[in-house]
Amino acid sequence: MVVTRPKRSSMPRGLLNHPLTLYLIFLVLMLLKLMWLHHNLHAYNITMGLLDKVIAIGSLLLLSFWTWLLPRRGMILSLAMLNLLLTALIYADMVYYRYFQDFLTIPVLLQARQVDALGDSIATLIYTSDLWFFADWLVVIPFTAIVLFSRRYRSKHTSPSVHGYGSYSYNGGKARMHRRLTAGSIALVLGLGLAVGPIYFYSKTWAKGLFDNNWWNVSMYNVTGLLAFHGYDLYNYAKDHIGSGPQAEPADVEQAKAFFAERQRTAPQNDALFGKYKDSNVIIVQGEAFMNFMIGQSIGGQEITPHFNELMKESQYYSHFYHQTGQGRTSDADFGANISLHPLPVGSAFVRYADHTYDSLPSILKDNGYSTNVFHAYESGFWNRYTMYQNMKYDKFYSKNDFAQDDPLGWSLSDESFFRQSVEKMSSEVTEPFYSFLITLSSHHPYALPKEKQQLDVGEFQGTMFGNYLQSVHYVDSALGKMVEDLKNRGLWENTIFMFYGDHDNSIKEQSQYEQFLGRSLNELDMTQIMNEVPLLVHLPDGAAAGTIDEPSGQLDITPSVLHLLGVSDQSYYHMGNDVYDGSSRTVVLRNGTFSDGSVFYIPSDDYIYESGACYDLSTRDKTDSNACRPGHDEATKRLHVSDTVITYDLIQRFREEDSSTATSQ
Repeated sequence: MVVTRPKRSSMPRGLLNHPLTLYLIFLVLMLLKLMWLHHNLHAYNITMGLLDKVIAIGSLLLLSFWTWLLPRRGMILSLAMLNLLLTALIYADMVYYRYFQDFLTIPVLLQARQVDALGDSIATLIYTSDLWFFADWLVVIPFTAIVLFSRRYRSKHTSPSVHGYGSYSYNGGKARMHRRLTAGSIALVLGLGLAVGPIYFYSKTWAKGLFDNNWWNVSMYNVTGLLAFHGYDLYNYAKDHIGSGPQAEPADVEQAKAFFAERQRTAPQNDALFGKYKDSNVIIVQGEAFMNFMIGQSIGGQEITPHFNELMKESQYYSHFYHQTGQGRTSDADFGANISLHPLPVGSAFVRYADHTYDSLPSILKDNGYSTNVFHAYESGFWNRYTMYQNMKYDKFYSKNDFAQDDPLGWSLSDESFFRQSVEKMSSEVTEPFYSFLITLSSHHPYALPKEKQQLDVGEFQGTMFGNYLQSVHYVDSALGKMVEDLKNRGLWENTIFMFYGDHDNSIKEQSQYEQFLGRSLNELDMTQIMNEVPLLVHLPDGAAAGTIDEPSGQLDITPSVLHLLGVSDQSYYHMGNDVYDGSSRTVVLRNGTFSDGSVFYIPSDDYIYESGACYDLSTRDKTDSNACRPGHDEATKRLHVSDTVITYDLIQRFREEDSSTATSQ
């Protein structure tokens, strides 16, 4: 049979158009983008060495080996689509990391409304230089379009002969299929060896235990690389949501049970404040990105937080109060303060486990005769609040639709109007005694306060995000002062326990700006404390016990401490926070494993190795022998693991059912 070959295509047939060449170009481009991402992370004590690049190449092989099984045109189109998708994923991770110092996960993507609503905040995280990240698309997209739409190229690479039949077509096609299968198999085997092998080695040596007790995604990334991290995250999500759901390891359940049994056996040290303010109203304000470093500070002779400073004179001010948030940010602060469990290492508990059982502050106070209400002038579904707040037993959630939009600002309503309208509702619609939890918005990133509301001369910081942040905080402080006056005028102040605390940091990480503002050089300990300390102010109805408290405390401590003041025993509840009034020693643990007990301060390394972390002696503020932090580190690790186990597997419900069954049988 005479076989006629198609006419020569206008596309080049040289080495550049060879499948192996195209595949290698794909691998190199993706590896370069992963390296660029790593360069932009500036993660502490993490390097991208040769073995890390090997893992990255192995991961790319596992993601793309199947393209070898396709005809050449299909392979090219598939590699192009993988390029586009992986580039988008890597870049999204880079932008997300700039704000959250973390990576995207499946739970976060399912909370896309939270990310999307950041709006202008995201715009500030995108740099002009990022355009280079997409430079290869200028070649990839046109080349793919030619492959897709060029009739000559399509004819040449999809039909081995004009007729499509005959010995030439059959034998040639069979040989090509064999070569594709061989190449794909080699890519798969190489991928498994290059990616899985080193990761398994790490997990059995210096990263032992990481996959059992991952407290920070950056630590996982340090072992797996970005692509394998996302693969592991997808595996975990599927494991948790397919079939009958996850089952807790018996040892983990026993550890959690023992932890709370020990806590409940410890007799509380009730002081003069225990129950002194029984039946008092409780108002807690969670201030958006309200940090501690600017409390008591001035700029250009003007106090940044004058009303907060004045209120401090008749209140308790906690100078080393830490936010304990993770990826859930504002929702994590809410969760920690009102439920007294550690937020999750991945995603927000508000979104992931809103249907689980918790001993929340509003539910406890409701059982003690309180009207419980939450105020937030934003959409009720954001962070899944509407559902979560029902589970937390709030009587009413005053969200955006419950407020008159008489002074729009930023995300929604100005804090001044928000406070005024909230106090009006407390005065006219809410029955005493009441618990009111308020969440502010005006000092949200990127801190673009309208000019007419800017009352602070920030001097050399004018036009910078740092300067804008100081303006926003100054405005919130002014709104806070007016709220306090309003409470006094309405006769609510004298019978109210009033608390104000910050929810998380401001996401401004440039050390030089803090040094410029504070007028001194800062070390690692200084910066870690600055970025993790938020103020806590507690005003008691009679102004008692006022002063500055230097012992460490954190958001998880709020619920046990409020219950102490109201005379409600905290022993029977599943809380992990400290009661700051019972006189016991306390350790504050942050979500990434950082902890402080007032004597030492431990800063973990992102590489997950204990010895790579830094242990500081707080009396000298210098590094000390790492052994001094070892007991606290072990305790911090245990607490995080217990909290994660309790939340993930809904153990509070399980423990209550077991207790009820035991009581019935007796």
